[in-house]
Amino acid sequence: MTTEPRGFTADDLDHLPGLPAHTELIDGHLVPAGPRTSLRTRLTDLLVVSLRRSVPRDLRVRREMSVVLGRDQRPEPDVCVIRAEADTSPEQTFYRARDVTLVVEVVSPESRTRDRDRKPVLYAEAGIPHFWRVESDSGRPVVYVHELDPPTRSYVPTGIYHDRLKVTVPFDIDLDLTEIDTF
Repeated sequence: MTTEPRGFTADDLDHLPGLPAHTELIDGHLVPAGPRTSLRTRLTDLLVVSLRRSVPRDLRVRREMSVVLGRDQRPEPDVCVIRAEADTSPEQTFYRARDVTLVVEVVSPESRTRDRDRKPVLYAEAGIPHFWRVESDSGRPVVYVHELDPPTRSYVPTGIYHDRLKVTVPFDIDLDLTEIDTF
């Protein structure tokens, strides 16, 4: 994709004609989404369904909605949990970092470096309290859970989950990861 000499901004993303669906803005550069694999789709569906069963009434679960983190940062996590009042319009195309409690990235071969290295740094610097990275281990989900350390504005790992994800923050979650076989 061509880039502007100054780089693109988060505001530009809604006004550029002909962008492929799910194009992200990372460091002022447009990053089109790669192909969605069956496993990635099933993992995302599992997380969305399971999280919707668990979220408190003041939160909402959204899939594939971009989050404005700054002037030249507008990634699109696979799943995010937002404050209910952040959902302001049916035409809304993004949320602001201050309204996001949890972001989840489901790693695919084309997004591996961004999802493991760049996006966690961006989410942490923006103050998003919780970050999960989901990877595949021979088709089985592995969830790496991280929590924000506010003084350093970086994530610290709090657990690695294989068959069952059971945590109490950001809210009580008990997710049977083996349900992937039914999706």
